[in-house]
Amino acid sequence: MIRHGSLAVALVHRKVTLVQAARSHSQRDRWVDVLTYAPFGERYFLASTVPQARISARDILTIFPPEDVLRTPTTDIIELPPQAFQEFLELNTRTQKRNEALFDKLLR
Repeated sequence: MIRHGSLAVALVHRKVTLVQAARSHSQRDRWVDVLTYAPFGERYFLASTVPQARISARDILTIFPPEDVLRTPTTDIIELPPQAFQEFLELNTRTQKRNEALFDKLLR
């Protein structure tokens, strides 16, 4: 399902986050070990304050192809190309709207 080092967008603590697979996982794995990155300006992501997490495989929203990722010399910073960053923003917006709709239903 996801190879070691692959980048993906996933839900971590109910937030849309850029993650990197800490090891390879198969489709049978229910949990995925990832490194988490927080947005830092336009297209850049820094290692988050809690850099490691174990998330449900269901929480992965999309996996980026290796050629769609611009890497920087350090592993603490990742730069996404414009198209991948736009996809991240769209997933973030879509998830936020879905959460707001659920919250509105709870209040009614």
